[in-house]
Amino acid sequence: MASPGSLQQSQRRFAYSIMTPIMLYLMIFSLLPMIWAVILGFFDYSPARVGGTIFGLGESNPFVGIRNYLDMFSDSQPATVFRKSVSNTFLFTFLILPLNLAITLPLAIIIERSHARVKGFFRAVYFLPTVTSAVAVALIWGAIYNPQAGLLNSMIRTIGMTPPKAWLSDPQAFVMGIPLAMIALIAAHVWQDFGYNLVIFIAALQGIPQNLRDAAMVDGANEQQMFWYVTLPLLQPTLLFVCVMTILSSLQMFILAQVMTAGGPREQTTTMLMSIYSNAFRYQNMGWAAAMSMVLFGIIMLFTILQFRFLRSDWEY
Repeated sequence: MASPGSLQQSQRRFAYSIMTPIMLYLMIFSLLPMIWAVILGFFDYSPARVGGTIFGLGESNPFVGIRNYLDMFSDSQPATVFRKSVSNTFLFTFLILPLNLAITLPLAIIIERSHARVKGFFRAVYFLPTVTSAVAVALIWGAIYNPQAGLLNSMIRTIGMTPPKAWLSDPQAFVMGIPLAMIALIAAHVWQDFGYNLVIFIAALQGIPQNLRDAAMVDGANEQQMFWYVTLPLLQPTLLFVCVMTILSSLQMFILAQVMTAGGPREQTTTMLMSIYSNAFRYQNMGWAAAMSMVLFGIIMLFTILQFRFLRSDWEY
């Protein structure tokens, strides 16, 4: 029989053997690129230029300090496009979050109360868009929004109304001050993304103890009161998780906008990630793109901290 000491050593070796490949993967493909992006943000770096001997930094790729960050407030064309992408990303995120919650939470309550035989069916149906390729989703919705043969315009004509000229390419089309192309992207993103939050909410609702609901019913609470004073407070930890993940995905929205609109019309749907991608790989301005990626990282971290500050609960049930 093995001694306690040898058993602990065996467990440690097993833990190290499991964790080492994961840690190496994270260091090589996550930590090192992040450090490299921080460094590049202080250089006027382009892979098209021959720099110094240390990773191509220096000489033709000079150190510029915080100039890349200061240039974001200048009147130059790249800075103007970046500021526009920031406002577009914020608008997209602030519209996505309440719309997603308004759809997923009531729908989760309805499905959770449905018959056990159909719960699995509805969960699978609503979750399918989440596991579908984002490029495929973009192509499908692009076809739906097609101004000539698209399904949406055909349905609008069927009911006797005049559809917009172009959902994704008309720079003059606005709804309540919001570009029509942005609204079209929001609809596509919500359709693809809401199934994930729906499944999370259903699981959280099923985890609420039935005795708490029974106690509320004994005290005379109706359905509306039970939702506001029992269900919603108990869902606060889940709500925090859903809000954080929804905002993270919205702030990093790229594929749908890139495929459906390419940032147009007139940069009305250009997001921060699209601006970073264009400067890094199309214009080969890696230093400027790295500085923008650090700004995006700071925004994501700030939003996450604020959500944990205001939505976090110190109790469990």
